[in-house]
Amino acid sequence: MDQANPIVPEKLLRLARSKAVRRAVLAAILPFVGVVAAFGIAPDTVTEKLTVKSVVEEVVLPTPSATAPADEAYTREERIHRGDTIASVLSRLRVEDQNAIRFMRSSAEARSLRALVPGRVVRARTTEDGRLIDLRYSNAGSLVVVKSEGDSFRVDEQAAPLERRVMMKSGEIRSSLFAATDAARLTDGVADQIADIFSTDIDFHKDLRRGDKFTVVYEMFFDGGEPVKSGKVLAAEFTNGGKPFQAVWFQHADGQGAYYTLEGKNIKKAFLRSPLEFSRVTSGFTTARFHPVLNRWRAHTGVDYGAATGTGVKATADAIVDFVGVKGGYGNVVILRHQSKYTTLYGHLSGFGRGIRTGSRVAQGDTIGYVGSTGLATGPHLHYEFRINDVHMDPLKVAMPDAPPITTDRRAAFDAIARPLGMRLSLLRNTNLAKLD
Repeated sequence: MDQANPIVPEKLLRLARSKAVRRAVLAAILPFVGVVAAFGIAPDTVTEKLTVKSVVEEVVLPTPSATAPADEAYTREERIHRGDTIASVLSRLRVEDQNAIRFMRSSAEARSLRALVPGRVVRARTTEDGRLIDLRYSNAGSLVVVKSEGDSFRVDEQAAPLERRVMMKSGEIRSSLFAATDAARLTDGVADQIADIFSTDIDFHKDLRRGDKFTVVYEMFFDGGEPVKSGKVLAAEFTNGGKPFQAVWFQHADGQGAYYTLEGKNIKKAFLRSPLEFSRVTSGFTTARFHPVLNRWRAHTGVDYGAATGTGVKATADAIVDFVGVKGGYGNVVILRHQSKYTTLYGHLSGFGRGIRTGSRVAQGDTIGYVGSTGLATGPHLHYEFRINDVHMDPLKVAMPDAPPITTDRRAAFDAIARPLGMRLSLLRNTNLAKLD
């Protein structure tokens, strides 16, 4: 075939008088055209035989020392599984040091290592033969380090360096506050703060309504990307019966802080509405009630809250302890004096708070005792009384005095904090972030 005449296929096709003939011609000549193209790319190419030579060189590696320095150690980490023991974790970490294993299984110094939390990470450095150099375990903000010192070991426990993040969540009340915060994946610590923040405006024992909503901006602390504990609630909004209540945290220059509305009004009253965080009212304030023990009609000059024995009872305001001890049908009782004309009484206690004695000072929210059934009581509950100038008042209806608002000289600093937090609450108001991490 003539390689210099590229129009040969075209001449042959013109000679063909039908499609069938054209197809036959193409089938006959195309393989040869391909051959021409293939062998025409690099004519007169000269190939040479290559010489292959094998080179073998012996490399001498240093022998690892049993006391290898830190930069030559083997580092491994393992995540704790449900059902793990310290022995099973050490096995996966390739720790083959019997002294270390015995120490961590039995030593009182290493007891925190035996409280393994699934999901947490344990890191270990070992020598080549499995001897332990050190081990690190972080849990709930505490960093435990076990270090080898010859044939013995030393345990150091210290606060772990934590990463602070600001989180946002919202939720809706279906049955209770705790059920809603659980659904929103909030910690009990955050739930307790929400209840405490709004305790002077909302009685969480009887005011909650199905469909009430809350939003919250709060601190969460992480260790190695794992959440270990919640911090302070920075801002919150609770809509109760269609009425919204808002609060933002502001810390003063002296280190003291409080929650305020976005307008700067202190949301705390001088008194909490209830001395218990969660319970139910079993008997209200009335001038005539049939006493379940005495079996006769008499005035009930306080409010009874049903709660489990041992539930903490809080001081409803800053005070001086006026009386602590046993007082007739009240059983174990604490009486607090607030300012000059207010007194509160807490009866039927099973015990008293630490340091509670006559003349001692307590702050609002301090635990002063624990729910019990001492005195004339048919079951565990708290009897709470509120008096003004020694006159009994209904604690659920009496008007509570306000706490001081933001002062003029602190207004600019407060607004710089409150405005961005208020924007976050506004963003969350109509957004359901309950299922987002």
